[in-house]
Amino acid sequence: MTQRANSSEILYTERLGQRALAAATLAFAANFSVWTLYAVLGLNLREELQLSATEFGLLLASPMFTGALLRFPAGILSERYSCRRLFLWQMLIVVPVLFALPWMESYLEYISAGMLLGVSGVSFTIGIRYVTPWFERRQQGFALGVFGAGNAGAAITLVLAPLIIQYWGESHVGPLYGIGMLVMIVVFMLIAPEETRYMQSQKTVVLQDQLAPLKHLQIWRFSLYYYFVFGSFLALLMWLPHYYVEAYQLSQPQAMLFTLVFVSTSSIVRALGGWFADRYGGRAVNWSVFWICLVCLFFLSYPRTSMTIHGITHDVQLSLGINLTLFTVLINIIGIAQGFGRASVYKIIHDYYPNHMGSAGGTVATLGAVGGFTLPVIFGIAVDFMNIFSACFMVLYGVLAGCMIVMHFANEAERQRRRVQQAIEHNFLEED
Repeated sequence: MTQRANSSEILYTERLGQRALAAATLAFAANFSVWTLYAVLGLNLREELQLSATEFGLLLASPMFTGALLRFPAGILSERYSCRRLFLWQMLIVVPVLFALPWMESYLEYISAGMLLGVSGVSFTIGIRYVTPWFERRQQGFALGVFGAGNAGAAITLVLAPLIIQYWGESHVGPLYGIGMLVMIVVFMLIAPEETRYMQSQKTVVLQDQLAPLKHLQIWRFSLYYYFVFGSFLALLMWLPHYYVEAYQLSQPQAMLFTLVFVSTSSIVRALGGWFADRYGGRAVNWSVFWICLVCLFFLSYPRTSMTIHGITHDVQLSLGINLTLFTVLINIIGIAQGFGRASVYKIIHDYYPNHMGSAGGTVATLGAVGGFTLPVIFGIAVDFMNIFSACFMVLYGVLAGCMIVMHFANEAERQRRRVQQAIEHNFLEED
């Protein structure tokens, strides 16, 4: 009788976990669509406000700025209070800003509105802490991968926002998104279960305990890895529509379509990346991801070049460059690799800090999202300074090279530590 009761209780908890995962993923997707709204609105605003590449980068970075900085305090709060309630409050805060967007006129006003919309970016940290207690360790990679697929919310914006602009005008984008967010709040309230008493009892209320993982150097290494796999993903999805228009003279709808493919594939494979991390280990997946991206970025960094070779009888003209087809293939390979990388990083974090997914995960999410607001600005500065479209990929190549160097030396240090530990356990100094 007791075994039957326990079985039914486990089954009930599993069903609640599935509901929690579905609700959190939907809410995260809705918030991510708001967080990346300037990827679409920014193209029109650049023309209307006559922005330079650097000013345009700052505009794109404004939602990412607050979304990044607020992730760590959101992680701390998620380890103290109900994540379900935090999710609802976070979405409610964003709604008024969306309804106010049609009244924005100046560059500074749009920057301010973008920073307020950035509150939607903390949904990831809250969602991570909400989802993880519902699943066992062996399922964490896949569960977090499914939740992380909410990045596809950017794809919703790339499809929906241009349609709203085309049929109703740019002034209707904010209010319609506000209505959509209100609907999401109602849906979340109906299907998202509250955390169980046991989960609530595991909440950490001592700040010193919450901050303990931050003393470990590996947390900061994980943050550096996430800076590339997530921060550069954010930067690229914001920058690519502009890049396609400027570098390949595509129309805005065409640029949005190509960016949509990049965002969709990178988001969808995240669940698969989580499965690979569960099976083969997060570190192995990360290292493979970095090498794939490094090769692709090497070719993307090469600017269009024309050379004249002075021959014996006549000159030979050579033109080198990445055409649209090859560029799209390479950038989508990077996107897929980044999707795997985002899932594997959080699998590693849960392996090391299963009880600190709020603070440890929030720290990594914060520094990862920092890439979302620093990289577009650096892209703009690099393009203005070098006057080369591909300068943004040169920047990413340098960032990735730094990540790989750090990871290489960290892995070597870990191997040395294990060898020493193994030698000590086998009493290598003991005489016969």
